Amino acid sequence: MRILVTGGAGFLGSHLCDRLLKDGNDVICLDNFFTGRKSNIAHLHGRPDFELVRHDVIDPFKFEVDQIYNLACPASPPHYQFNPIKTTKTSVMGAINALGLAKRVRARVFQASTSEVYGDPSVHPQPESYWGNVNPIGKRSCYDEGKRVAETLFFDYHRENKVDIRIVRIFNTYGPRMHPNDGRVVSNFIVQALKGEDITIYGDGLQTRSFCYVDDLIEGFVRLMNQTETVGPINIGNPGEFTMLQLAELTLKLVGGKSKIVYRPLPSDDPKQRRPDITLAQKYLNNWSPNVQLEEGLKRTIAYFKTQV
Repeated sequence: MRILVTGGAGFLGSHLCDRLLKDGNDVICLDNFFTGRKSNIAHLHGRPDFELVRHDVIDPFKFEVDQIYNLACPASPPHYQFNPIKTTKTSVMGAINALGLAKRVRARVFQASTSEVYGDPSVHPQPESYWGNVNPIGKRSCYDEGKRVAETLFFDYHRENKVDIRIVRIFNTYGPRMHPNDGRVVSNFIVQALKGEDITIYGDGLQTRSFCYVDDLIEGFVRLMNQTETVGPINIGNPGEFTMLQLAELTLKLVGGKSKIVYRPLPSDDPKQRRPDITLAQKYLNNWSPNVQLEEGLKRTIAYFKTQV
């Protein structure tokens, strides 16, 4: 197939491009390089089955493709809060442009949504049926609400125009090609430990996250896109739940050194618990479940960051 990946030079997008090419597809990678990096896809340059286009999804785009994966959007708080209006535009107008293209060329279109649509959840773990607890006017709202509106648009295009959609809700994902300065907890802890700096925990360190290794996530993407039983949304993540303190201690154990753990105030609207209910993924995605455990995934990620820091 001929497949368009928006945000294809980003952390997740570049891994997705690798997987789609490995499966024998032609791939068009679309990216404006706000958070995506050319180094993530440098190994693909020169391949006849790979094309890189510099473009912002806020502006319309036209390609003849069979499938569209819409991943374009800054996804870490420092990046999406840097220009919150642009973040909302990227989610909303990017979705409209991806859906418009899918409608015109009759392509199947995939939306990379997020566990942030659940906000600071009052239900644990979070099933897809939970509507969320989101602050619509906070500093995180540009991302949370932008992704919620994108899901709305996808279902309205599906109902009104019969566009063939798929929606995934991504829970915390980590692995090689994460941006060293993206402000996410895994990259923060690893970079701080490698530099011998103090490990910074916000709050009491007892808030939880579930960490999915990137290869497991991409496998879930491809399975969701290529099945025909459900359009989603489907949670993709690792149901293993860890506190920030546990993650910091494991990172220090694997990196070594003499870094200390220090505590800082918790940012506003930061979720206290985050864990996916993956019952639907296991039902519809050929019994999908994550294979890479946290310690093994961290070892691979640390090895990557040693080449970057």
